[in-house]
Amino acid sequence: MKKTLILIAAILGFAVVASAQPRAIGARIGYGGEFSYQHSFGSNFGELDLGWYAHNFDVVGIYDFVLAGNGLCNFYLGPGAYLGFYNGPKPADHSGVNAGIAGQIGVEWNIPQIPLQISLDWRPVYLFAYENGPFDYYSFGLGIRYRF
Repeated sequence: MKKTLILIAAILGFAVVASAQPRAIGARIGYGGEFSYQHSFGSNFGELDLGWYAHNFDVVGIYDFVLAGNGLCNFYLGPGAYLGFYNGPKPADHSGVNAGIAGQIGVEWNIPQIPLQISLDWRPVYLFAYENGPFDYYSFGLGIRYRF
């Protein structure tokens, strides 16, 4: 019984802390389109993006450190991981999975009158697991998110 009460208290405590954290959901438009989710951890934040372009689908997770800012305009930089799935348009084309590391540097503006966030960033990605050997690319992105 005591373990059950401790477990319930821990779950409720985690739920309260998680619900107190600011979040944002929206889109990041760059080389392709991405569904974007952000979750704040103190002054820093994590970002999870689910992207698609042509016949490819990818997931990028980045932990961003806020370098400078006042809450309305923030400059950030962070490392992350990349996992991609690709499928050629023709049956004879290859399909597979690739993985790599990512980084991100950018600036975001929070509009105080409405719960809207606009960001502009640069994201380099180095794929170490790629069909034809290591490969790197980068993309610039414009993000528009609803804060809640």
